[in-house]
Amino acid sequence: MNITRLFNASAVVLALVSAGVAAPVLAAPTAPATSAPVPAYNLDADVNLALKTFDVPGIAIAIVKDGKVVATRGYGVRKLGDPAPVDGKTLFEVASNSKGFTAAALAMLVDEGKLKWDDPVTMHLPGFQMHDSYVTGVMTIRDLLTHRSGLGLGAGDLLWWPSTAFSTDEIIARLRYVKPATSFRNSYAYDNLLYIVAGKIIAEKDGKTWGQAIHDRILAPLGMTGTKTSVADMLATENHSAPHSRINGKAAVVKPMPVPNADGAVGIDTNAEDLARWMNTLMNGGKGPDGKQLVSSKQIDELWSQQTPMRIRDPKPALAATKPNFAAYGLGFSLRDYKGRKIVMHGGALQGFYSTVLMVPEEKLGIAILTNAENGPAMAALYWRILDQYLKVPASDWIKLYAEQQAAMRKEEEERQAKATTARAAASQPSLPLAAYDGEYEDPWYGVATIGEENGKRIMRFTRTPDLTGELEHFQHDTFIVRWKERNFNADAYVTFSLNPDASIDRMKMAPISTETDFSYDFQDLEFKPKAKK
Repeated sequence: MNITRLFNASAVVLALVSAGVAAPVLAAPTAPATSAPVPAYNLDADVNLALKTFDVPGIAIAIVKDGKVVATRGYGVRKLGDPAPVDGKTLFEVASNSKGFTAAALAMLVDEGKLKWDDPVTMHLPGFQMHDSYVTGVMTIRDLLTHRSGLGLGAGDLLWWPSTAFSTDEIIARLRYVKPATSFRNSYAYDNLLYIVAGKIIAEKDGKTWGQAIHDRILAPLGMTGTKTSVADMLATENHSAPHSRINGKAAVVKPMPVPNADGAVGIDTNAEDLARWMNTLMNGGKGPDGKQLVSSKQIDELWSQQTPMRIRDPKPALAATKPNFAAYGLGFSLRDYKGRKIVMHGGALQGFYSTVLMVPEEKLGIAILTNAENGPAMAALYWRILDQYLKVPASDWIKLYAEQQAAMRKEEEERQAKATTARAAASQPSLPLAAYDGEYEDPWYGVATIGEENGKRIMRFTRTPDLTGELEHFQHDTFIVRWKERNFNADAYVTFSLNPDASIDRMKMAPISTETDFSYDFQDLEFKPKAKK
């Protein structure tokens, strides 16, 4: 999922509890003799301020430097309304930060000679099929990880998000119906489905589930004893964080959203202490804490080498210092620069959880930030603050800057939606009686959605996604808005019907209302047609 969705800050004051190693102030890195002394950095003060400013219930942070653990700490609470504090062992869903684990497991298989990066996918998964038969034949293991397949941004994510009844095998089988947005290897567009395929290959090669393979190959050897590979296992532990989403302007507890059919893309649940081990291993050329080689340094270099260039966009003027000179995707990791150093990083987002893992290899510096809220600016403000400290550059007030940008973007979105509402033809009526829009509609890759009357209301249901159920309200002409029952989704969508000359319905199209809607709600890619009646 996307991690750029922004929310307004709130004046809610949390009971902030700093847990883990008792060290309220981090010692400053040694400054060059010719420079002024670098003041000690008060990490706790910054995190506590970020919790309050961005309305985040809890944060865990891991910092490693030169192979040593500087901090693995928790702040705030695991769940609003419950005083249990976050600490270094508290589990969070880290979503797309799981992609690095999938890539590393494939790298281990390469080390073992069980596959090559440029093997065709069909060599290892014979039933694999993309929409274009040419792409099916030439797509490689490498291509699965590099977001250059030709699929559009988040294409097909509704097969697994929100929680669906599709199995992993069904998702992979339905890839053949997802139309490309560009030509193969033409440009970068983030996807999740091909990491699900990558996870399936790992499972097939090891003869076990993806989760068990990751445990046996990575978690157990590194001593990542707290990390889980399913939401169910995370919930079975006492020390786990609850997800929180923004509802009616405030952070609120929401239900966990398991997605076991997408493990290769989003399956890891972990904590600050375990991520410290993970980052140190990666930055030590693939050697674990015991000195044993988990994955070769050659393969670490491959994971962190540019595979797909990424477009660089100008940030808002206040954030100009964050603009990179290069940006690319490697294998399971994003690559960019900051202040002359190469940065290896990734973000993760699932309902109620955002995370970032960031490494500066030449500085042997690693930063992991785990949150139980959906707020990208909170994480960005903190990792820039920490980076500035360790890279010995003039510090900016990133918390203030990101809070201002977040508020401005939220205001801009509210004004855009208000303008659309004002400009609509409010007096217009649907072309047909409401009951004429009822029925089953089928999309080639998702399947069936239904519309019908329930207790005097028109209800839309995605048949394989229980939580995508909502009420239709008329917007203008033959366009309606579906308001999902799960209000934390922030994914209400336009539903537009096109008619044939005989006034029968030809098709139904959808599009998100808000620019803040996560791209995994890829409604715009659906092409619903009325399902033929038997």
